This record gives sequence, structure tokens and C-alpha cells, in this order.
Amino acid sequence: MVSQSLEIAPATPADVPLLLELIRELAEFEQLLQDVDATADSLEVALFGPRPACEAVVARVAGEAVGFALYFHNFSTFRARRGLYLEDLYVRPAMRGHGIGKALLLHLAGIAVQRGCARFEWAVLDWNQRAIDFYRSMGAVPMDEWTVFRVSGEALASLGRQALGSVTPTGSVTSEQS
Repeated sequence: MVSQSLEIAPATPADVPLLLELIRELAEFEQLLQDVDATADSLEVALFGPRPACEAVVARVAGEAVGFALYFHNFSTFRARRGLYLEDLYVRPAMRGHGIGKALLLHLAGIAVQRGCARFEWAVLDWNQRAIDFYRSMGAVPMDEWTVFRVSGEALASLGRQALGSVTPTGSVTSEQS
């Protein structure tokens, strides 16, 4: 356990290159490195631009970066309250098993409670049994009755073109098919 020298702090603009490095390490671990097209500029805008899309914290042990968590708010219509969505949590392999992942998760749970969030959630790859077991040990439960859907790349572009083709001059969307 490295808790005495562990520091978790909000990321700063100076951390952007480090975060990008950690994101690439995570993508490599998840066998998704080919999907990373984030740049330092795009990440900086997402985190610190005029309308930030997300937030991040960096975990450091004795001043050395060992992990991060990137998160944002979502919303529950049933609860009429926002939630906290953990997009990514990553701890460098050499530092796993020292309580850093747990500390990051607890840190974010604290943020969720402070902000009055109705829930705190995230997704995990089906094959990552170590993470699944860890999350279950923290009291998380899988949402087995839900299936995540995603539209990206050309499929998203096509849907967007369809929607944009039906936007009126006032900015409202009309539907020719009901």
C-alpha cells in the first residue's frame, strides 16, 4: 500500500501531455491503440476549453504519475439529477495492486456525493476479469439488463448528414418519417 505518499489531484493544462501518454498506455492495454486519435490540442480543449467536456485527476506516488481517471457528468431523467460517469481509470502496471485504483475510485465517489449525483457508473470490457472482480469488491453491480450501443465513424457521419438535411432555418429538426 502506497497510500501515505499517494496524491490525487485535478489535472492541469500542464498535465495534458502526461494524460495523453497514459491514455495511449490504456489503449494499448485494452488492445485499442489503433482507435486513439486524440491529440494534445484536442485533449486540452476537452478538459480546459471554454466549455469543458470532461475532467480528470492524476494519481502520483512520490511525485511520479502512476495513473489517472477521466470523468464527466451524465443525467438521469428518472431521478432528475446528474450522475458521474467514469470514462477511463488507468493505473500503470507496475503500480497495480497497491490500492491506487481503489483510491481513484473512492476519490471520484466522493466527488459524486459532494456534487449531489444520483449515481456513479462506468463500463468495463467483458474480458477484463481482474477489473470486474475489483469493481464488484467495491460494491459495484453490473447492469446486465442493459446493452451499450454506439454509433461512430461513417455511421455517425451518415446519421448526422440525415439530421442536418432536415434542420429548418430556425434550428428545429423536422422528420419526414414518423
